[in-house]
Amino acid sequence: MTDDTVSAGVVGVGSMGQNHARVYDELEETDLVGVFDVDDDNAADVAAEYGTTSRSMADLLDVVDVVSVAVPTQFHYENAKRALEADVDVLVEKPFVADPEKGQELIDIADERDLTLQVGHIERFNPAVQTLRDLVDELNIYAVSTERVGPPIDRAIDDSVIMDLMIHDLDIVLDIVDGDVDSYSSVGTPDCRYANATLRFDSGVTASLTTSRVTQEKVRGLTISAEECRVKVDYIDQSIEIHRSSVPAHIDDDSFVRHRHENFVETLTVEQVEPLKSELSSFAHAAETGEDPVVDGKQGLRVLKLTKSLDSAAQSGSADSPNISADAD
Repeated sequence: MTDDTVSAGVVGVGSMGQNHARVYDELEETDLVGVFDVDDDNAADVAAEYGTTSRSMADLLDVVDVVSVAVPTQFHYENAKRALEADVDVLVEKPFVADPEKGQELIDIADERDLTLQVGHIERFNPAVQTLRDLVDELNIYAVSTERVGPPIDRAIDDSVIMDLMIHDLDIVLDIVDGDVDSYSSVGTPDCRYANATLRFDSGVTASLTTSRVTQEKVRGLTISAEECRVKVDYIDQSIEIHRSSVPAHIDDDSFVRHRHENFVETLTVEQVEPLKSELSSFAHAAETGEDPVVDGKQGLRVLKLTKSLDSAAQSGSADSPNISADAD
C-alpha cells in the first residue's frame, strides 16, 4: 500500500456493490482502481460513472490492496477465498457465507496470511449505534428489544426476513450483551416475511426481536431496559433518548400527602454520517494498519450461526439451544 491511499476494488456491482464503488471513489483514503461483475455491461456502466476501470477478476486482484465482495450470498465464499489467496484484504457483505464451515475456512486463510477479513454488518457503523456502544458498559441491562419493520419492497429477495433483516439486529444485540445465548425461540409467517425471536443469555438478559416486510410503517429501532434508565435508539434518525426517573418524593402540605415522581429525558448528540462511509473507511484503516476490524470473521460467523438457527426454528416451529458462544471458533 502507498503512504497516501489504499487501492480498492469491488467484486459485484449490483445495488449494494454500486454503493461500495461510490464510497471508495469519494473517500480520501481510498482510490477506486477497478470493479468486476459477471455482467460486463453493468460493470462497464458503473466503472464509467465513477471514473474507474471494468476489469476481469484476475486483473482486479492484481491491482488492489482491498476488495469488497458484494455478490449474492451463495458466491461469497468462492470470491472471498480467491481474493484472500491473492493476498488481498477482504470485506464480505452480510450474511458472511451460506455455509458456516466455509466461513471458518475463510477465517483460517486470513489468519494464516495475516490478512484483514471484515464482514459487512453496516449497522455497527450507524453513528447512533457507535454512541450507544460507549454507553452500554455503564448499564446493568435487563432486556433488549428491537424492531426492524417496513412495507413490502419492489424487488425480489431470496432470503427470509430473518436472514435478510433480523441479522442486523442480532449482530447489534450480540455485541452489546455480554455472555452466551442459553436458549432461543422464533416464529414466523409461512411466507417468511414476518418473524419474531426471543433470546435468553446466560447472564440473565433477554432479547426480543421483531422484523417484517409487511408492516405499513418503516421502523428501525432498539430499546434497552436497564437498572439505571431506558435507552431508545432510532437507526433512521440516528438519535438516542435516555429516559431516567428521579427519586420519588412525598410532600406533606397542610396535612395532605402528595406523591411526586418526575421523569427526565436526555437526548444525546449524535454526529450525522453515512454508515457505509464509516464502514469502508474503518476497513481501509484496519487493512493498512493491521488492526482488528470492527466486525471480524469470528463475529460474522457467530451471528450467522445464530441467525440460521433462528431461521430454521421459525420455519420448523422448534426451539433449542444454539450452542453459540462469544468465543466460539
